[in-house]
Parts: sequence; C-alpha cells; structure tokens
Amino acid sequence: MFGRRKKPETIPYDRSGKVPVIRSSICTGEQVAGFKDIVSGKFEELMLIRDGKDLAEFLRQYQVEESEIKREW
Repeated sequence: MFGRRKKPETIPYDRSGKVPVIRSSICTGEQVAGFKDIVSGKFEELMLIRDGKDLAEFLRQYQVEESEIKREW
C-alpha cells in the first residue's frame, strides 16, 4: 500500500506501421511524444515531455532508441 510504485512494463508498438515522433511547439516549446502512422499520417499523442526524465521514461517504456525518434515542428 505505501510501498514503491511498480514501473510500468514495456508496451509494444507496430514498428512496421508507426514511427516514433516528438512534436515541438515553436511558440511555447511544449513537446509531446507519440507515434505517427506511416500511411495515414495520423499522430497518436502518448506522453508530455517536460525534461530528460520524461524522455528517458518514454524511451524505456516503448523500447525506442533516441536515434529512431523524428522531430516535427
């Protein structure tokens, strides 16, 4: 009850149909991590990125390498 939280397990995603993307706002600098469908171009928001810890959590949770992530503005 008062112990430590369990870290969420890794969540698989469709590597053949989706690309990991970080969308950044030019005005506010807000960043959102998610996956973009290759065919339709639809973006699925998953996590707000406020600092390096949030980015590291996204990378760990979805088993993504930082070199795989594309940035969009």
